[in-house]
Amino acid sequence: MAIDYMAEADALRDELIDRRRDFHRHPELAYQEHRTAGIVADELNNLGLEVQTGVGKTGVIGILEGANDGPTILYRADMDALPIQEENQAEYVSQAAGVMHACGHDGHTAIALGIAKLLTNHREQLGGRVKFVFQPAEEVGSGASSMIDDGALESPAPDRTLGIHLWNDLEVGTVSVVDGPTMSGAGVFEITVTGKGGHGAMPHQTADPIVCSAQIIVALQSIVSRNIDPLDTVVLTIGELHGGSARNIIPQTVSFSGSFRLFREETRDTIKSRIHDIATGVAGGMACRADVNFGLGIGAIVNDVEVAAHARSVFSGFGDTIDVVRQPWMASEDVGLFMQRNPSAYLLVGSANHQRELDFPHHHPRFDFDEDVLPLSVGMMSAVIADYLGAGA
Repeated sequence: MAIDYMAEADALRDELIDRRRDFHRHPELAYQEHRTAGIVADELNNLGLEVQTGVGKTGVIGILEGANDGPTILYRADMDALPIQEENQAEYVSQAAGVMHACGHDGHTAIALGIAKLLTNHREQLGGRVKFVFQPAEEVGSGASSMIDDGALESPAPDRTLGIHLWNDLEVGTVSVVDGPTMSGAGVFEITVTGKGGHGAMPHQTADPIVCSAQIIVALQSIVSRNIDPLDTVVLTIGELHGGSARNIIPQTVSFSGSFRLFREETRDTIKSRIHDIATGVAGGMACRADVNFGLGIGAIVNDVEVAAHARSVFSGFGDTIDVVRQPWMASEDVGLFMQRNPSAYLLVGSANHQRELDFPHHHPRFDFDEDVLPLSVGMMSAVIADYLGAGA
């Protein structure tokens, strides 16, 4: 008898919403996800899964063994929140000052727990296993590598990797399933400009690091327009700028930091080289010094063509319930590290509802999403996983 995964997921609607709202009320920053991880571990233990905790500091792994032998499907969800003061007025608003789930990870965690519960109910039909990976510290770009260093891709090693990201650029009911690059890689950098401070009324006695930093910031934008192939997609953003202590004092130093996004790894060295050369060159020409430091970079997320096609094939069985599109995005995710060793796909699931004003962008203090996406995601991803394990709809 065919399994109606959508109907079974819809029966979990209230539980999914309650769980997501609880996570939303109690957000935790990178590597501080102790409460969230504890709830996840307890739920997986209650379902009878084999559970590992403390993986990559605060990560959790739960292994659901089917009744028969077969492949291992890794399903990954992230748990951490962002250092943002929430401005929503919902009854489930964040209770942690200056911290909120502004990217949908509360939903990701609730969805993964829902998939675990739904598939556990069909353990006897599953040929293989599901390895649920609940990851910390996605927002700082190091959680995936921390878990992998702790053996998350071993014992058992996955044959396929799947995951989703709720996406407020798409309406609920729309899913982006791309062949090839689907989310960009990223790099981060910090530049400290050192000059000679002094009185604001006597600039000729100084080497002004504020004016110098302004020139560098403007010049950096020429990298995209003049150093990158126009057919190659790159974004460079300055997101922080710190300098000065009073309006009539020219400071000694100014620091600013930013990020860049790219799809082709061959472009990374060009971007880094130009950032360094422009910053040091402009600073030198203005009697200042620029020190440039690059942080941890992550690669683009690249979907396996066959795995993406498999997901689209399963979704086609849901008729008009899901509108499948193929649109890549410039946002970045460290889930790509889990996807490098086996055929994988990462899907962007529409979560916006414009009529209800649930459409603020990710990382905005009023970010929220339509909770109809919770059972929808549980149903469709349970169906995809189960189809790999011989228990298709």
